[in-house]
Amino acid sequence: MNNSVQQTRQPVTKIFAATVKTGIIKSNLFPMFAGLTLALYTYGYGIFDKIPEVIFALIGSILIIGSAGAFNNLYDRDIDSIMDRTKNRPTVTGEISAKTALALAIVMGVLGIAALAMTTPLAALLGFLGWFFYVVPYTMWTKRRTVYNTEVGSISGAMPPLIGWAAIHPDITHPAILGLFVIQVIWQMPHFYAIAIRKHDDYKAANVPMLPVVKGIRRTYLQTNVYLVLLILTSFLFWPLSPGLTLVALLLSIGWLVLSIYGYKKMDPGKWANALFFYSLIHMTVLFSTVIIYSLVGIIFNL
Repeated sequence: MNNSVQQTRQPVTKIFAATVKTGIIKSNLFPMFAGLTLALYTYGYGIFDKIPEVIFALIGSILIIGSAGAFNNLYDRDIDSIMDRTKNRPTVTGEISAKTALALAIVMGVLGIAALAMTTPLAALLGFLGWFFYVVPYTMWTKRRTVYNTEVGSISGAMPPLIGWAAIHPDITHPAILGLFVIQVIWQMPHFYAIAIRKHDDYKAANVPMLPVVKGIRRTYLQTNVYLVLLILTSFLFWPLSPGLTLVALLLSIGWLVLSIYGYKKMDPGKWANALFFYSLIHMTVLFSTVIIYSLVGIIFNL
């Protein structure tokens, strides 16, 4: 057992929640539901027409994301023990054994894919691909080897809206859902760059090659702005569906770029990173809330 074992054992519910990363599960259900409601609206379904699919998509997404989180905690427990923000995870402290965490990850993964398969085979495939990209190319391959680990991890992080859409309609070639997917991919880079600056010392101590650690703040600033410009351009993928959604996405992304440029000149790196991090949360919350509200209003009032 690791020396960082806490004096008082946590309740089982907290151990489970920390092992499967319930915070990440919750944050990923939001874009999944955005993709789901957008598909309901786009293809003219009523609010109650796809209740079984909605339920299975919710259950399957929770299980598959939780499985990926448990695998990640299990594999990374050596470097997690070094970083202050992760050293108290149950997989590090020994409050959950490696065998138990592995069994939990496997069972949740299998059940998650099975639940998604109850909607459409495509949703199950996308769920598996999201799990695979997070566990193998990201966690096991690139996280410890390259500054582009964030880009690789962004693929799995952008799967939830595709899963939600595919659970309702097994065709993900519509510009609207492609827009959600691309926006979710690009959004993750400035978001996680900001986290990497905030937790710079942790990543450096664990020898995790995050961009600010390896290339410095200036390079991170420039690369952040490149992705924010791309985010602005991808806003127009919403145009075939709604000029209003396009405008919301466009304004949010422009605001983020302005904050990045202004903040970098006026703030120290820590405050700049904090500002970008909190704005990224606002960006995601407002954009996906707008998509969900737009879709539900359209469904209810048959617009």
